[in-house]
Amino acid sequence: MRFSFLCKIAIVIALVVLFDRLFPDSFSGARIGGFAGVWLMGLVLGRGDVRRNKRACIALAVAALFTGSLFDDPGPLAWALFWCALSVAVLLPKVSGFDDAWHWGARLMIHAVGGIGKPFADLRRFGRSRQRKRANAGSVMAMLGLPLVGGALFVTLFAAANPLIAQTLAAIRLPSVWQILLWTFVAVCVWPSLRPQAAVMRLAGRLPDPEPVLPGTSLPSVLIALALFNAIFAVQNGLDIAFLWNGGALPAGMTQTEYVHRGAYPLIGTALIAGVMALAMLRPGSASAHHPWARRLVTLWVVQNLVLVASSILRTIDYVEASMLTAWRIAALAWMALVALGLVLICWRILRGRSARWLINWNAFVAAVVLTVCSFVDLGALAASWNVRQQAPAAIDLCYIGQVGDGALLPLIALEHRRMDAVTRDRVRYARDLIFTDLSARQDSWTEWTPRGARRLARATAMLGPNPARPLAVEQPAWRNCDGSIEHPAPPAQP
Repeated sequence: MRFSFLCKIAIVIALVVLFDRLFPDSFSGARIGGFAGVWLMGLVLGRGDVRRNKRACIALAVAALFTGSLFDDPGPLAWALFWCALSVAVLLPKVSGFDDAWHWGARLMIHAVGGIGKPFADLRRFGRSRQRKRANAGSVMAMLGLPLVGGALFVTLFAAANPLIAQTLAAIRLPSVWQILLWTFVAVCVWPSLRPQAAVMRLAGRLPDPEPVLPGTSLPSVLIALALFNAIFAVQNGLDIAFLWNGGALPAGMTQTEYVHRGAYPLIGTALIAGVMALAMLRPGSASAHHPWARRLVTLWVVQNLVLVASSILRTIDYVEASMLTAWRIAALAWMALVALGLVLICWRILRGRSARWLINWNAFVAAVVLTVCSFVDLGALAASWNVRQQAPAAIDLCYIGQVGDGALLPLIALEHRRMDAVTRDRVRYARDLIFTDLSARQDSWTEWTPRGARRLARATAMLGPNPARPLAVEQPAWRNCDGSIEHPAPPAQP
């Protein structure tokens, strides 16, 4: 036991030292994936129960998958998924198995919050265990007192007499307060993965089953509510079918753009609330759960909610076609698709009598798959490519393209080869040159280098050729805006 504890301390110290060497200036580049991989190996070395647990090994393999994403092109989503997979591997040996995503979500939250105090609690416990040996510690200090004091005295005298020794001692730099705080933070983050908090399992086990409960869900109340809700939703869906799907004539004073762009997210919120209410009204064991008309009405209501989600997706697509595609709008469309699938699963659960755990596990699994795909795919690059292919060169928002970063480099080079006027081409070249220069500088530094960036730079260099065209030079006091347009100062006012 003592050897295992000391081994874990050694692993934490090694990871802190590695973090200090890998990230002297910023937390970026492929080195993030390297640190995640070493952390994963440290967990395998320090936790024998994790190595012997088959389910934990599966979680370790998933964590290793996200390590690859962090190495290729690190991002917050990949790091969050890596930590979740790592933490699941840490906690799995402490439970009998994977029960449901509801309790595991609670375990991960408690593990993240409760793990902050775990290193300090272990230090305090270690200090108490050493109280019995204070007499031995005192004798050791008495034994080492003369050598330490005498050695310090002679080193000081020799430093005064020998400039080489004095220079060597002067070159020693103690760590700053910021470094000590950073090392402490890394140790606090790593230590709970080697010694998880025991309260995680106890507190998560006290959570009730995830069955939503609403007051007043008697059978008559449920039947009246479902009939009323279906009528209200039918009005909304009928309006969408008439004006959104079929392009009918709107009342005077309202434009199609106003109608389309107004309600995508409120409608998704409405569908989510409706799904929770449907689960509460037909929860297992209730009188309404087995009533045929209640089941028919709730099925009709879920179908109407699916039409509502489809209308939200169409609104978002129309909004994209009217303006442009962004990474957040891709994420919004993926979220809407998840909501639609969740509604289908709710309907299946009610009709087939599945448990709430079944429903939550399936929703969590599908969401995890979508997030995993997003951690490997550059959504900004996808949005930039779509905008370049679908929009006229003069209509493309180059300010947004510049915010995408190096993911927009290849689409900009492709855009540069299209037909356009000279002013627009110069603006495109300016945006492309900024991104290309920035990417080249980052790839030349080992702290910022990533495999994906290297692939993009190599392909961009091949597409541009040996002598790429440069944007027009702009002399002061003129300047360029974020879209590459040239701005001149206003002429002085005439007296």
